Amino acid sequence: MSVEEKVGQLFMPVVYGPAADTVSGENRARFGVDTPAKAIAKYQPGGVILFPWANNVKSVRQVVALTNGLQKASPKVPLLIGADQENGRVSRLAPLVTDMPGASVIGSTGDPSLARKAAKVTGTELKALGVNLDFSPVADVNINPRNPVIGPRAYGSDPRKVAPMVAAAVQGFHDAGIASTAKHFPGHGDTNVDSHTGLPVIQHSLSQWERLDAPPFAAAIGKNIDAIMSAHVVMPKLDPSGDPATLSKPILTGLLRKKLGFDGVVSTDALDMAGVRKKYGDGQVAVRAIQAGADLLLMPPNYSKAYDSVLAAVRSGKISQERLDQSVRRLLKLKAARGVLVKAPVADPDEAERVLRSAEHRKVAQLINSRAR
Repeated sequence: MSVEEKVGQLFMPVVYGPAADTVSGENRARFGVDTPAKAIAKYQPGGVILFPWANNVKSVRQVVALTNGLQKASPKVPLLIGADQENGRVSRLAPLVTDMPGASVIGSTGDPSLARKAAKVTGTELKALGVNLDFSPVADVNINPRNPVIGPRAYGSDPRKVAPMVAAAVQGFHDAGIASTAKHFPGHGDTNVDSHTGLPVIQHSLSQWERLDAPPFAAAIGKNIDAIMSAHVVMPKLDPSGDPATLSKPILTGLLRKKLGFDGVVSTDALDMAGVRKKYGDGQVAVRAIQAGADLLLMPPNYSKAYDSVLAAVRSGKISQERLDQSVRRLLKLKAARGVLVKAPVADPDEAERVLRSAEHRKVAQLINSRAR
């Protein structure tokens, strides 16, 4: 692969419109071309993420046509097509998919096998739509009852109960044949600030982090989780620099890679969030995230600026070829593990209509709701 192609693999942007050939001013503003397909052909990103607000989600057949069209636009290396489908409060593919209970409801049952069943249902439905990576499960432990951003998105407030739920969910996604992502490392549970709008500071010491935040992430790693997403939170006792975890080498490389032994894909949380943009600007944030240990740059607000900055950093040696290759290798390994490296899977609209919201899947949702306490 050329250096440009390798740098492309590190990015997962939002593309705008319901079809691969939809003309949108948003695409023109962000990528300098009109359609999602042209944006992919121009920049050859490693993947894309779907959102209703980007007009990506209208109907089952439309999403299938979109994902197939996007894959067709990337003939050399198939795409990771991601979605934020946690269920409950964060459900980007509602109302197309089965309405599954959120993590706190599943957590209240005390039965990890239900977390596995729920993830398998969601994973099976995403795969039928042509989505091969879910940014789920939430591995945060909701320690702070005033938490404005996690709350019911977490399985609970006790790490000993959350960890087996997270491990089971990872297995469920793998049962369905899709990649999953534990989030938000090193833990977003003890905050009272929303990192979409500000920069939370968590004062956990290393021993508190090991006891309270780390167990669910360690459990996910034990089940071969594909990816782990960083949090835009500052933990001064883990890294005194004042940088958020997304840009912190002591946290992403030191704790996640070395201490917990994770060698999968580290994804940033969305780079358009205020918690990460304030200090360095949209170009340098992307470079610093890679230097810190991230592999996948999610939703950069200024795509060309971020891409050009990373490319320039590689050419100048600020990011070494070896460091670039590590990230690209991890991303390609993830694609290979989930069967999307050699040839992009083609989703079947008839099959998707059969699978989504099927009676069998709705029964799983009913079972969980009946067991919730």
